[in-house]
Amino acid sequence: MHSEEIGDGILEHWTPQEVHDAYDRNEIVLIDVRAPQEYMVEKIEGALLAPIASFAPDKLPSQDVKRIVFYCGAGGRSRKAAMLSLEHGMDRIAHMEGGFGAWKKNGLPYVATDAMSGTPTKMP
Repeated sequence: MHSEEIGDGILEHWTPQEVHDAYDRNEIVLIDVRAPQEYMVEKIEGALLAPIASFAPDKLPSQDVKRIVFYCGAGGRSRKAAMLSLEHGMDRIAHMEGGFGAWKKNGLPYVATDAMSGTPTKMP
């Protein structure tokens, strides 16, 4: 993980493996900011959906118990969600570098929905 100061806050950039490990230990809330259509096709199991098109950083829960980490397809939208969160008063927020594409490239588990049957399948 590396971080950068943005105004009065800190933006953390987590690797897919760091996100996986923290998520597996139940230490973070993982929020997918992709479009609902993308989320329905493939997602990290248990991740919440908050599409960037209707993202409301002032409605996010506090990070008193668990940290929030955003992800998207490649990292751009999750960085935007993190930046908006910092602009709305959060002092520290994180996003996953490389997004879901990097997650899959690293062979980490996810759920894919079969287009014909609608059946979710754990991958890989």
